[in-house]
Amino acid sequence: MDQYFLIVIRTIILYGVISIIFRLMGKRELGELNVLDLVVYIMIAEIAVVGIEKPEETIVNNILPMAVLMIIQITLAFFSLKSKKVRDMLDGKPSIIINNGKIDEHEMRKQRYNFDDLLLQLRDKDIRNIGDVEFAILETSGKLSVYEKSPNQGGITIPLILDGEVQERNLQRLEKNKFWLLQELKKLGYTQVKEISFCSFQDGKFFVDRIDTKKR
Repeated sequence: MDQYFLIVIRTIILYGVISIIFRLMGKRELGELNVLDLVVYIMIAEIAVVGIEKPEETIVNNILPMAVLMIIQITLAFFSLKSKKVRDMLDGKPSIIINNGKIDEHEMRKQRYNFDDLLLQLRDKDIRNIGDVEFAILETSGKLSVYEKSPNQGGITIPLILDGEVQERNLQRLEKNKFWLLQELKKLGYTQVKEISFCSFQDGKFFVDRIDTKKR
């Protein structure tokens, strides 16, 4: 009877510890978890199960590795927030599956993404004909973002600067270069790329958000 009571107490304690850890690690939807998020969550769950199944062991042996995993996750999230390169390394990059109405088979093979996957996700969005799609972007979460062809619909938003870093790949999609971007920003009154947290281009117009130096 004492052993059952101990299991109940350990379960309650571990439940509270895990709830606190997940809150400290930040809010994120399950569908947007990256590989590292899933690894950490699975490991914490396994540690909790072991802690409940082996009441003879001290509970500190279970809480300590959980705390280590939490610190690792928070540290990676901090560096990911500060650096686009770290973010790309941890989360990966979105992949353009359909570009200007053309299917990119090379990118599909690279992402191990087949036509059954594509058609399934298009059906989920009530799109029956691939020919109706202007752009389809496979996000890092595995979600497919779709932009349909429409004469009244605006073009896709293309990020050109993220966290003070020029996105050369997106400039190539516009058939432009860094010199063009700097000249256009200069016309808008922005002289330093490092001062810009986000800059996008859509339908011939720029959206620019300057880095808030007070919060850095």
